[in-house]
Amino acid sequence: MIELIDVHKRFDGQQVLRGVKLTIPDRRLTAIIGSSGTGKTVLLKHIVRLLQPDAGRVLVDGEDVAPLGGSSLRRMREGFGVLFQGGALFDSLTVYENVAFPLRERTRLGERAISDRVEESLASVELDGARHKYPSDISGGMRKRVALARAIVLSPRVVLLDEPTTGLDPILLRTVLGLIRRTHETLGFTGVLVSHDVPAIFSVVDSVAMLHDGVVVEHRETHEFTRSANPSVRRFLDGGAP
Repeated sequence: MIELIDVHKRFDGQQVLRGVKLTIPDRRLTAIIGSSGTGKTVLLKHIVRLLQPDAGRVLVDGEDVAPLGGSSLRRMREGFGVLFQGGALFDSLTVYENVAFPLRERTRLGERAISDRVEESLASVELDGARHKYPSDISGGMRKRVALARAIVLSPRVVLLDEPTTGLDPILLRTVLGLIRRTHETLGFTGVLVSHDVPAIFSVVDSVAMLHDGVVVEHRETHEFTRSANPSVRRFLDGGAP
């Protein structure tokens, strides 16, 4: 579904990505881990073409996204759902209106159809009774779930999740991760999850890729990744300095 081929990116003289090579399989849930500042979010932004690589290519479903523009770029992005770091909910909109927003912006559905889609999406993240509340009225864990409902309301082929569990206590962390896994199993999307919450995320993802020093140093099925003998992986998993 997604392939990064020798992707390089530099910001203000600092090389962040140094030739990333990564293939993300269709309909699987892939975690990208690594220390802070290694370029995990930068990598996500390249996938959805919010950033262009200085060198290398990003393919989505076999198509190079770099030349896309106008209607072609919009069509490509319509296949994506994104859960931004922090949730990025609109404070002035209710939970219902936040989830309905992409339906109103990107479809021609009537209000009845929008209502049905929103209710279905909220039910999938166990927030049926929160539709009239505002983000300021709900907990951090509930805001994460609203953001997830908004990311999946258009039934996207690809869902990008940038730190979906940051700041949650252990109980809420497990709850949100469980919801991500269940929605993935129900909808069958290709999921890319960036997270620092190791090893908790290992219980829900199919494979794990680790970024270190601007490159992917390991990408394996989860059960194989946890047994990796790669020194960078072992230091990271054991809590040492990379």
